Amino acid sequence: MKSLRKGIGNKKDVEKFYDNWSSSYDQTLYKWNYKAPLQSVKILKKYIKTKPKFILDLACGTGLFVDEFLRVYPHCICDGSDISKKILDISKRNGKYRYLYKKSFENKIKIKNKYNVVSLIGAMTYCKNHQSLFKLVSYYLAKNGYFIFTHRVDLWKELKFDNVLKKLTDFESVYISRPLNYLPNNKDFGSDIKIRIVLLKKSNN
Repeated sequence: MKSLRKGIGNKKDVEKFYDNWSSSYDQTLYKWNYKAPLQSVKILKKYIKTKPKFILDLACGTGLFVDEFLRVYPHCICDGSDISKKILDISKRNGKYRYLYKKSFENKIKIKNKYNVVSLIGAMTYCKNHQSLFKLVSYYLAKNGYFIFTHRVDLWKELKFDNVLKKLTDFESVYISRPLNYLPNNKDFGSDIKIRIVLLKKSNN
């Protein structure tokens, strides 16, 4: 496997990488003690007062985040997108999503309704244009909608991500976690690479 820590390459490389990984994806993340989906849902449960009716799960993978999400919000309608067809095939078989879109999270989806929550768990590493992404997410969200995502702490510092968040006009910050372990049982990550979980609310400007 190429290094998840150092990056995979362009979109075609990423698609091929995840296609090849798809058959063992869930088992590998379980071995690496990947807790970001569960941790993110706990944050949503704490800070969102109204039960969401629709969620768009960007870079959804096999649906690990939605698995946790539906335990708390079992009646929410879930849509997802991912760059890997083989991973989407697994998501489709699992039956948790209404619609699945084969798209990079940085490309616009022709949505059928607005969403109360948009999630991007474990994929912000690959974002090339944060301002463009935030504009897309704002377009997807209904009034008072929420965007929850994870971001690696090492890249946060490198990208001066505090400044990126300060420049946002469509969102207000609700919660930013302390640094959390990301893939602690992966030898390339261990306890060195941590993430923050960020919850933003769409402003009513």
